[in-house]
Amino acid sequence: MWFSFWRSRDRFTLDHLRYLTDQLTKVQIVSEVNKDFVIEALRSIAELITYGDQHDPSFFEFFMEKQVVGEFVRILKLSKSISIPLQLLQTVSIMIQNLRSEHAIYYMFSNEHMNYLITYSFDFRNEELLSYYISFLRAISGKLNNSTISLLVKTHDEEVVSFPLYVEAIRFAFHEENMVRTAVRTVTLNVYHVGDECVNRYITSAPHTEYFSNLVSFFRNQCMDLNKLVSETLKNQGSGSTSAIIAAVDEIEDNLYYFSDVISAGIPDVGRLITDSILMLLVFPLLLPSLRTVDSNDMQSGVVTSLYLLCCILRIVKIKDLANTIVAALFYPFETFTKFSGGKVNGYTSDSSFTSVSQEPDDNSAKYKAEYLTVEVPNSTSSSDLYLESVVSENNRSSSNLTLREVLLAYVTKGDDVQVLGSLSVLATLLQTKDKLGILPQRKQHKKQLLQALVGEASGEEQLFSSENSSTRDSISCELNTYLEKIKELYGLSFLCSDLVTSPRVPRFQVLDALVSLFCRSNISAETLWDGGWLLRQLLPYSEAEFNSQHLELLQVSYKNSAAALVKEVRGFWPDLLITVLCNEWKKCKRAMESSYPPKEPKSVLFPSPILSSEDDIPEGSSFAAGERLLELSKVFVVLHQLQIFTLGRPLPEKPLIYPPGDLPANSRAQTSGLDLSGPKPGTEINLVNAVPCRISFERGKERHFSFLAISVGTSGWLVLAEELPLKKPFGVVRVAAPLAGCNPKIDDKHSRWLHLRIRPSSLPILDPAKFNTHGKLKTKAFVDGRWTLAFRDEESCKSAFCMIVEEINFLCDEVHRRLKPLLNLETSLNLAGLADEDSSSNTTPRNSV
Repeated sequence: MWFSFWRSRDRFTLDHLRYLTDQLTKVQIVSEVNKDFVIEALRSIAELITYGDQHDPSFFEFFMEKQVVGEFVRILKLSKSISIPLQLLQTVSIMIQNLRSEHAIYYMFSNEHMNYLITYSFDFRNEELLSYYISFLRAISGKLNNSTISLLVKTHDEEVVSFPLYVEAIRFAFHEENMVRTAVRTVTLNVYHVGDECVNRYITSAPHTEYFSNLVSFFRNQCMDLNKLVSETLKNQGSGSTSAIIAAVDEIEDNLYYFSDVISAGIPDVGRLITDSILMLLVFPLLLPSLRTVDSNDMQSGVVTSLYLLCCILRIVKIKDLANTIVAALFYPFETFTKFSGGKVNGYTSDSSFTSVSQEPDDNSAKYKAEYLTVEVPNSTSSSDLYLESVVSENNRSSSNLTLREVLLAYVTKGDDVQVLGSLSVLATLLQTKDKLGILPQRKQHKKQLLQALVGEASGEEQLFSSENSSTRDSISCELNTYLEKIKELYGLSFLCSDLVTSPRVPRFQVLDALVSLFCRSNISAETLWDGGWLLRQLLPYSEAEFNSQHLELLQVSYKNSAAALVKEVRGFWPDLLITVLCNEWKKCKRAMESSYPPKEPKSVLFPSPILSSEDDIPEGSSFAAGERLLELSKVFVVLHQLQIFTLGRPLPEKPLIYPPGDLPANSRAQTSGLDLSGPKPGTEINLVNAVPCRISFERGKERHFSFLAISVGTSGWLVLAEELPLKKPFGVVRVAAPLAGCNPKIDDKHSRWLHLRIRPSSLPILDPAKFNTHGKLKTKAFVDGRWTLAFRDEESCKSAFCMIVEEINFLCDEVHRRLKPLLNLETSLNLAGLADEDSSSNTTPRNSV
């Protein structure tokens, strides 16, 4: 009988479907003999039903008449081989996915056949079978709507009492295989977005609500795993764990987006369940206690991970109560959550916070148990000068007495580069989430409200708020008190000093103070300063009169120090590229400052890049290290310069203010040699009237004779080796050319006819993306500069060549300095910028605050 199945016949006909069904009903046992037939029959029936649904309704009518789904279930019961359940799940999944007729879907979901398959005891030790089963559940969920979902639930007195699809799916919500977890999330989201009230009540009833707290517990474990990876990376910088961190970050952010999708379904109480779980299982016991102040040389991975996770939660999980509760919690002293992390509060057992590479858990805090925590907070003392001292040293308080908000600002003023970047990311995230509780100065339409501080009232010339803004202050204070009371009621945390958020003794401009002091620091990378510049730009007023004079003075001092450091680079290795680098960085910085988002994503805090390359990687005195320094100094100078313009409320010019190129002197070597601005290319014919004969060996034992010439044209310069043309003296042909800048000429101490030259690359290697990986680390071990040793016929010729090089380098550097003068002189630069603004005011759109 089985061999007749293979005879030739027209496959896509009703007769063929009838034949397959008849043969399938005759199967009474599934063995090795007929197993292949059964598998092929199941596969073919799926094809025919899918074809018939789109071309001939009689196919599915026959399918229903013969109750073929019931035959599928009967075959499954008969089978002992794993291959039959595999094919059966695939067959049903294909049919459900491809059926377009609602009538067909209704039939498939009726008669309890789907629920039987969903609850069937498959052997899930087989990974392939589990994969097919999860795909089967996902296929069913994809067809759910208000009509079909009722066919898959059991009800009693109009209340859902059983929903196998949902219950069986969430059994695999925390499976070790990521693809399985992703499919389960798809199933649950398809269920949530149906919006059936009875199903929603079932989902939010015990014990099914445990799924949401288990989700957060699973997410918490992922966060702890990420912290371990970051900790390991900090211990072993070259451990190659970057890819593992990237994978962990992707999964964490996927989980948060899943939370957001679940909440967007609008199921009553789900948002509250997720909010409570995130706060009680993650934020209060883990993240906030990890924000402890440490010395910059004792970097703790828990701080880095916590700052990143706080940013992600605030940015992705858009629950107003969650965001505002976290913001309100930042007004609590650090000590509160240190105790919380070791206790049991309102039924939740808390884990200890993230531990660092070198830190052991605190035994005392681990033993602390409390049903209700009440913390007394000392009043802050006012200070008129917070610009260079951290909040910690100002008030002589330990980190446990600082509020978490002050801890964040302390990281900005005293933390290392990674801590600063993490704190800036949190502050920027609060700004973007429209913080309403006063953590940051409030941004309103009126200019004076841009600098509204956390609390307090100003006086004298620093008065920023008129009486019309008192209602805004009262609104902030009222809403903050509401959330503080909510934290006390729901989570058992309170503090007794409400003056913390209302007293005028609290420093009025702590955020601005911290940001300004950041730009007075010399141990912070330029990229981090750009993030600080972006945030400061959002909070600056439009005129200098509204900006604190001490703030402005400090920024000007930092700017002048940066300009002085940049001037030194005019006589450094790369003066010929300095103007190009400044122009490029100006455009990048302008784009970053005027963007709606900070320059760096929060996750960049997990991949810290060194400010400059280490001595192990870069040889001492290398032009590569000098190039890195030049780029870093240029970035710092540009952001400080642009902040000066922002403080005056002026729009940024498209290009930095730099003088145009000057004319070449009439008797310059460039003029007499006949070179143009394109420079000496190999094969170019030049006049060698000023050249000095020399010898050089590029290969051992092969010495060559050249004419040597040093030439500068504006801000460019070259060392040229040319071969004289015997029939066209004094002309010659360029054979080799190298950059003049950075050549560092030196006459040999023992051989006065020898001249040593350093030959650096013609372009900055650090600006070439091909030489660096995704996170800015050098792919190769190191770049090594070249060396030339030129031999001249006598000592006088050697000195002549040396003097020629020094003279041309001076011409080049003087031209660079001349062109940069308006940019390096702050007063001149701002005046010229003001004139340019007036000239273009009719065509310029006024800058507005983001």
